[in-house]
Amino acid sequence: MSRAIGVVAAQVAPVVLDPEATFEKFAREVRTLATRAKNLDLYVFPELYLSAIGSWDTDYPNGYVRSVAQSIPGPLTRRIGALAKETGKWIVAGSIFESVGDKVHNTAIAFSPAGRLVARHRKLLPWKPFESSDPGPGEGSLGTFDIPGVGRFGLMICYEGWFPEIPRALAWQGAEVILQPTLTTTSDRPFEQVLARATAIANQCYIVNPNYGGVFGTGRSVIVDPEGALLAEGGDGEEFLTTVLDIDRVRNVREYGTSGLNTPWKQLRDLPPPAFPQYTEGWAAGAIMKGLGPLGGVRADRRPTARRVP
Repeated sequence: MSRAIGVVAAQVAPVVLDPEATFEKFAREVRTLATRAKNLDLYVFPELYLSAIGSWDTDYPNGYVRSVAQSIPGPLTRRIGALAKETGKWIVAGSIFESVGDKVHNTAIAFSPAGRLVARHRKLLPWKPFESSDPGPGEGSLGTFDIPGVGRFGLMICYEGWFPEIPRALAWQGAEVILQPTLTTTSDRPFEQVLARATAIANQCYIVNPNYGGVFGTGRSVIVDPEGALLAEGGDGEEFLTTVLDIDRVRNVREYGTSGLNTPWKQLRDLPPPAFPQYTEGWAAGAIMKGLGPLGGVRADRRPTARRVP
């Protein structure tokens, strides 16, 4: 029996600086999709959507990020879980700011049709120096979950797509689909589209990558197949990208090769490379690092600073 699932990449915009109004919008979107598109069972929303983050030029009040940060589990995750149970859908509600003691993480969350929180992923590599949420790891640092009868799904967030180690680790853990909530309202979005396709090719998996639409929207969300072909691509406004993922295709591409030729996972199993020096000696020891300036050498915010105190 074929393993398949209908998915939605929700390219939507929040009600900026109003999490409650944004949640109400989110709930309407989920209910509308559940009513009008019954064959679609997995919904993926953008990064920090429910935290009501705006564009790069939004003027955030002092302490905003701390004020909207949530405990997980907590009241917000219970509301999302109830919505998933009501509609009977799998929901990846993008990511939210998570409060953990004196830290604030950017955390992706996934819910089952039973309303259960099945996975979370704390962003390991925030977009520094512009984004100051605290990086993982920690509990739920690499989030994967299984949809029975379909396959294994992995979570990563936005800028993490620039670091091949994260999707490679997810694929190594068995992920056949990587869900990548994103918030990009800047001119580097075309690079991220290329990276999404390259990540799919390198790991022979699907990528579902919804971005914000309509908030100074660069949009251009993508859904990519295991050989790097675009299955869907958004414009710059709000829209829902839909398709059906044939998960057996991942297994076939990994078994027979991309274009019937390239089988990197078999080679990594049977002819593993030696330990690379960046892992044994540390990244800072690399010759490329010599002469590089400080991480915060240029400042051009696209997201608010996660302040510890107002």
